[in-house]
Amino acid sequence: MGTIERYGWSTNAVESHDYLLPAILEVLGEKRPRRVLDLGSGNGRITAALARAGYDTVGIEPSSDGIDAARLSYPELSFIRGSAYDDLTSHGLFDAIVSAEVIEHLYSPQKMIETCQRALNPGGVLIITTPYHGYWKNLAISIVDGWDKHFTALHEHMHIKFWSKRTLTRLLADGGFHRPRWKNVGRIPALAKSMIAIVQKDSTVPTSPRP
Repeated sequence: MGTIERYGWSTNAVESHDYLLPAILEVLGEKRPRRVLDLGSGNGRITAALARAGYDTVGIEPSSDGIDAARLSYPELSFIRGSAYDDLTSHGLFDAIVSAEVIEHLYSPQKMIETCQRALNPGGVLIITTPYHGYWKNLAISIVDGWDKHFTALHEHMHIKFWSKRTLTRLLADGGFHRPRWKNVGRIPALAKSMIAIVQKDSTVPTSPRP
């Protein structure tokens, strides 16, 4: 996703952050990275929560209204207008990258994974969240005739990729990230709202030099 003018961000709270943030903070607490990138930072709420937890955090967001909302709410933090397709090494390298509910919006998710591979320090952790799809949840959506609402086809900039653990595992493997660990969050696991993939960059993989 290249830069866009308006996605629809405001300074209002985002419901998904309430069930995503505790799990993200738990994973980061295990790894204790120093420098963290929030890739697709939206209105900055997750970036701010990571900063409050003690991490040196940078937010990257493609939409102008997201950047405006984040800078208004958290003027003390660093928010940069940019894309998951950009070479982000010009902003330094990171010990962890968090990307919450972004990858389902991307036409070229492979480019995002390449971006993360380059921007992570060896041994760094990548945390990707995306809406969960599995047999029982898909069946439940069908039973209540909910697919039109779930696909949100009438709104701009909404979901265009619908990931399963199998397809996201394949995407990560193609980008050099192997053996993901999973967390299902929001509702019971079989009907989870989102899934979280946690992968680590091989500590022996050299990092691309800065341009």
